[in-house]
Amino acid sequence: MNANHDVFGSAGMDYMLSPSKKKRITVWTDVAETDYIPLHYLFRAYGDMPSIEQKALSLWRGKILDVGACMGVHSLYLQECGADVTAFELSPLACEVMQKRGVRQIINSNFMRCEPQAKYDTIMLLMNGAGIAGTIAGLPDFFAQVKKHLATGGQILLDSTDIRYLFEDEDGSMRINLNGKYYGELTYRLSYRNCKSELFPWFFIDYNLLAIHAQQYGFSAEKIMDGLHYDYLAKLTMI
Repeated sequence: MNANHDVFGSAGMDYMLSPSKKKRITVWTDVAETDYIPLHYLFRAYGDMPSIEQKALSLWRGKILDVGACMGVHSLYLQECGADVTAFELSPLACEVMQKRGVRQIINSNFMRCEPQAKYDTIMLLMNGAGIAGTIAGLPDFFAQVKKHLATGGQILLDSTDIRYLFEDEDGSMRINLNGKYYGELTYRLSYRNCKSELFPWFFIDYNLLAIHAQQYGFSAEKIMDGLHYDYLAKLTMI
């Protein structure tokens, strides 16, 4: 990853060296107003995590792969629980931050292109980790990749959000083009100070569609719980 595009890593390193609640990442998408991620949220403790994340962290078993680990908040908690967990993260600087914070096992690579170094009993994809597929069309590659890393009898724990609420009018009608792309497919760009990411695809998938695609590619889906704002936690297991 080009250092000029490593927004999360640059921001995380800056925050670790000089914490401030005023520091934030700017998030642009093609379907909503500009939003912001406070940097302190990327370093949150277990008690500050949403209930969905806390629930997911209670369901781990065996050897764990924490995909999209960012600053390592989930990996650090799991280490404290005595788990054998490996943090998987694309950003080199974020991996450096995790190492400084005490995460013991880290893989710095692109998950969608990486050959497995081990098999895992639990793969965690939290903070809308399924979005790593990019688009609905990317789901075949996504499921093929997680299968490579998943041990026999293993599980995938992931969360996402049904963002149709962004397209709802006051009268309850939906402004969704049924002949266009899936409404959960977005284009993103992130920035922090002088660091700006390239445009990249990311998507949010509603649970019913996730369950359909999971079954198509050899997984059964179970919704574990709903969150407070159209989000949910799901568990996938190979059929």
